[in-house]
Amino acid sequence: MPEEVFDALIVGGGAAGMFAAINCKANHPSLNVTVLEKAPRFLTKVGISGGGRCYVTHACFEPSELVKHYPRGSRELRGPFHSWQPRDTVDWFESRGVKIKQERDGRMFPTTDDSQTIIDCLLNEARRLDVTLENKCGVKGIDFNDTTGVFLVDSSRGDFRTRRLMLATGSLKAGALSESIEALGHTVASLAPSLFTFNIKDARLQDLQGIAVAPATVSICGEKYTNTGPVLITHWGLSGPAILKTSAVAARRLQELKYHFDVSINWLPEISQSGIDEALNAARKDRARQRVIGYPLFCLPRRLWESLCQAAGISPEVQWGQVPGLATQRLIRELQECRFSVRGKSMNKEEFVTCGGVSLKEVNFKRMESRIQAGLFFGGEVLDIDGVTGGFNLQAAWTAGYIAGRAMAD
Repeated sequence: MPEEVFDALIVGGGAAGMFAAINCKANHPSLNVTVLEKAPRFLTKVGISGGGRCYVTHACFEPSELVKHYPRGSRELRGPFHSWQPRDTVDWFESRGVKIKQERDGRMFPTTDDSQTIIDCLLNEARRLDVTLENKCGVKGIDFNDTTGVFLVDSSRGDFRTRRLMLATGSLKAGALSESIEALGHTVASLAPSLFTFNIKDARLQDLQGIAVAPATVSICGEKYTNTGPVLITHWGLSGPAILKTSAVAARRLQELKYHFDVSINWLPEISQSGIDEALNAARKDRARQRVIGYPLFCLPRRLWESLCQAAGISPEVQWGQVPGLATQRLIRELQECRFSVRGKSMNKEEFVTCGGVSLKEVNFKRMESRIQAGLFFGGEVLDIDGVTGGFNLQAAWTAGYIAGRAMAD
């Protein structure tokens, strides 16, 4: 590798890194801007986001509301979201011919329902601006020369030298790169998986995979974590937005518990206790000779209703007029406080996220620049920032890339 000193070098060819490179070059076309990516392809995580459709962003256009979707980083992101928020992201892509649609739950996708549309747009823009893209180039460590004011980046292709360095590597792992960041004076907050599903083996869930209930309320027993939203039953346990949000908010605590804990599900969060009692009393009166299992209440999926009735001790032959009071109370508990033992986790393949990373108090969020080492910038999951599922993590990446790119172009 020649002794060339780059104007701006970005480690990580994901959403934050690529968007930073594009914005840096767009604001200062004469700069030599290079992106290093260890994988064979750029933007691989964008490719798998949203099951291959790409959660481009989320239709939450008020920064004060938007930040509520970030278990870590909400306070720090408020200012940056005033500079670049979901509306800006949508406008940016649409001005380049990529139409974005909003779904009922607020998630926003390209109208093609194909993440390759987003990848192609970013790559084409980078190439149009003459950003240098180096793939299969993993970074082992970084150092800074106080005398020359130049960063030295040790990579699998040799040493790179640069005056401005951005780290957008994605989730940090224990190793040489983390040690390099710490050697430059930064603190790396403890790392823990976020956005994962709950592994549960329970007869009540057997053969119910694919059933979704929206909404349901998820509570970690004995803890303060409670969230409401769609819950999906899978062949390994429970998933869906409410489960994923709970896993994100409680990421570090659940890691401490080694992913062995109890969870309570209220399948009827929008129905009051009196409303449940009234419906059950009406069923005993109006459907006295009809089988309980044959007529699900509260619009619950039939198979789930049958499973909960059986768990309450109501056999398939029992009629509404024959249900004893004790069985009724057990059924109410199954409907409102359905408790499961979680024994492990499964990572959400669509949007793998890790909490932890570079300490936020050490970063100037007006520039996404280190408060400790001038010329060092950060973006994406390398920071101790993570959002819930649904486009929020990508939005944080676009915002950091926009701000860092412009700052590096100063």
